[in-house]
Amino acid sequence: MSGEHSAGRGGSDDGRDETEDERADRKWGELIQEVRVAQTGVQILFGFLLTVVFTPHYQRLGSTDHTIYIVTVVLGACATGALIGPVSFHRIVSGRRIKPQAVRWASRLTFVGLVLLLATMTSALLLVLRVATHDAYVPWLVAGVLLWYLVCWYGLPFWARYRHTGD
Repeated sequence: MSGEHSAGRGGSDDGRDETEDERADRKWGELIQEVRVAQTGVQILFGFLLTVVFTPHYQRLGSTDHTIYIVTVVLGACATGALIGPVSFHRIVSGRRIKPQAVRWASRLTFVGLVLLLATMTSALLLVLRVATHDAYVPWLVAGVLLWYLVCWYGLPFWARYRHTGD
């Protein structure tokens, strides 16, 4: 141990006795565990979306539903790229002694990926519900689910961060 602590370099002091490199290693491990969960979900959803265009029912969709489908697939592709990005980022910069910076960039990619996953899931839900039912309540139902996602994914974490930390 070098004895240099990240709190001494402007980082937050959370009571851990870690060097900047040790903190980066820990944060990298935590980030990769989080990314694994999101990657699995986005890859399954994206794989399913890619098959839809090859079904006979797809040809019977209206132009609005075709547009929603295309937007959903593009969002899914972007989410997949952002959520796989941290793995590629780590592989390319590994051994270059920039792990703290790599963790920050990988964290940003993951956050963008989660926003894109949110958009993909909302768009996919809209498409499925429009095809399943043509009722006027579909946009309201999708808006309700979107609100739920926002509360679970962002509202509660940001509230807890604000409430329990100085950051």
